[in-house]
Amino acid sequence: MKSLVFIALLAAAPALAQTPEPRTLSMAGHGEVKAVPDQVEITAGVTTGAATAAAALSANTARMQTVFAALQRLGVPEKNIQTANFSVSPQYTNGANNEPPRLTGYQVSNSVSVRLDDVSRLGGALDALVGAGANQMNGIGFSIKDPAPMLTEARVRAVADAKARAEAYARAAGVTLGPVLAISEGGNDMPRPVLRAAPMAFAAKAVPVAAGEESVSADVSIVWEIH
Repeated sequence: MKSLVFIALLAAAPALAQTPEPRTLSMAGHGEVKAVPDQVEITAGVTTGAATAAAALSANTARMQTVFAALQRLGVPEKNIQTANFSVSPQYTNGANNEPPRLTGYQVSNSVSVRLDDVSRLGGALDALVGAGANQMNGIGFSIKDPAPMLTEARVRAVADAKARAEAYARAAGVTLGPVLAISEGGNDMPRPVLRAAPMAFAAKAVPVAAGEESVSADVSIVWEIH
């Protein structure tokens, strides 16, 4: 009986070995969605100097209190204000004629990150911060509050792009697309700025700024069986 089973397996082996691998076509696709940002983050602060660390800190504290008061008048919620940096640094002269550096005073820097949920208020906020004594502007970043719907649409566009490319190649090669055998996603991008030619206009007396657009993209790779 064992011999009969062994002979049957040997007879079936060539048939199994001759099963052809399916012919396939692989194609990558890219999708991108752009939108006007709906929130912005400002990093601003105060840098002061004095002969002693205590004096520099006292001057900095007074000016930062004015900055915080300006933010409160703008109606910025406390949860949208976060300390970004604080430092106390000794200041030295450059040694001349081989003399060692000499301590001349201290510098105190204090900065905060402020998130505005209304981009149209950016110009007025910058004007108010500078008017309140902020002498350091370390960055402005635009973003989308909820990028998930944009990423979903970017993925749909990436799949459509891959399919359109695959169909073009299949027609040129004289074959037809069969079922999808595999699909994978490459690295997707979180919102990034894409500047537009025309700036957005804000309040007439506010600092002029351009919000531009944010872009979310997705990349996919799809494998089809072809006939």
